[in-house]
Formats: sequence, structure tokens, C-alpha cells
Amino acid sequence: MKKIITYGTFDLLHYGHVNILERAKELGDYLVVGLSTDEFNNLKNKSSFFPYEHRKRILESIKFVDEVIGEQNWEQKIKDILKHDIDTFVMGDDWKGKFDYLSDYCKVVYLPRTQGISSTLIKEHLASK
Repeated sequence: MKKIITYGTFDLLHYGHVNILERAKELGDYLVVGLSTDEFNNLKNKSSFFPYEHRKRILESIKFVDEVIGEQNWEQKIKDILKHDIDTFVMGDDWKGKFDYLSDYCKVVYLPRTQGISSTLIKEHLASK
């Protein structure tokens, strides 16, 4: 079985999120999603509209997602790759190059983002109303 992992906050879930999850799943048989916890978001100076447990439940309902784990910090990625026997690490191409060091542990793939949509764009649009 080929296992894939990706990470994100997945707040205000939109079709861009679904697209990257679908494309990540197409690279293997089992998709693990590392979901930023509320505490980790605070460390990153980010805030989510939905709390971790709600975002987790939403992700778990998506047919492409096989497992959701909590992301507590930047450093846990290597441990997650080893613990879950990951073959491929996937992120959006806005992170291109930032996770190349993981290629010592698995294949690293950067997928193109869906143009014209992001959680930030949605938040900005709602704030302007």
C-alpha cells in the first residue's frame, strides 16, 4: 500500500482544499492529513473560524481522506512520516522548496494550487461586506 501525507489548517473548507486532497489521494492508496491544532495555529499567529475538532470532523467526512492526525508543531513531520510509513509527502506549490529536506525520508511532491480560491481570500471578501 502506498501512503501519502499532507498538512494544512483546512479552515473554511472550499473546493481548492478538496482538489488538493483528491490529487494527493490519486498519488497513492491511503491519505493521511496532518491538521493544524488550534494551539499550533496560535504559535503561527493564525486563527481559524472553526475549532480543531470541527475541522477534523469535516475532513474525516471527505472520501479522499483516510486518516486525520493533529499537527502540533513544524518539527513533527519526520516523526509522522516514519510512524505512518509514508511514501509521499504532498503540499501546495506555494510551499515549493520548503520541505525538500523530507526527501531523505520519502518522495516530496508540490501540487499546483487551485487558482482564484483560498481561505484568506474568503476571509477578506467576508470582511469587506
